[in-house]
Amino acid sequence: METMIRKKETANLPTEYGDFTAIVYEDKKGLNHIALLKGDINKKDVLVRVHSECLTGDVFHSLRCDCQQQLDKALKLIGNEGGVLLYLRQEGRGIGLLNKIKAYKLQDKGMDTVEANEKLGFKADMRDYTIGVQILADLGLKKIRLMTNNPRKIEGLEKYGIKIIERIPLIIKPNTKNKKYLEAKRKKLGHYLEDKGIV
Repeated sequence: METMIRKKETANLPTEYGDFTAIVYEDKKGLNHIALLKGDINKKDVLVRVHSECLTGDVFHSLRCDCQQQLDKALKLIGNEGGVLLYLRQEGRGIGLLNKIKAYKLQDKGMDTVEANEKLGFKADMRDYTIGVQILADLGLKKIRLMTNNPRKIEGLEKYGIKIIERIPLIIKPNTKNKKYLEAKRKKLGHYLEDKGIV
């Protein structure tokens, strides 16, 4: 596999979840991705969250998705136990911020999140986890406990040699604004949400 990332810089990052080591990687497009490390990541069965950028949720706490709550829960778990959080620049399931807002406008007219992406000419999920796999490999990780509800993320990581030895769900209670979004992720994208009665 062609190398797509370069390690650029490392520094300490104190947060409300604890003190992390922040490592920035740059891909061939010039985008920067970050790995946050806490504790001994060389231990067996390290806890990992691979999180795709969601400006509207992660920063502005949008109620249209569950991204910020998943990020918060993952950081708390890693803060307590140690592990790695990868933050990948794949806004809007890979379609970018502008197209994500265009998709929101279509959702305002009645479409679900999958229908809106497809109406704009995209696949329902355009994300690629090659960069995430290469960062994990650079960190020396081959077997991980992955925090996710997304079966495609598991497939995307395992396809390139990362062994998922346990899936840890990140179940968030739905609200009136994101219930349809979560239903579409469960029914059309196969996300593991029904096992906790989320929708």
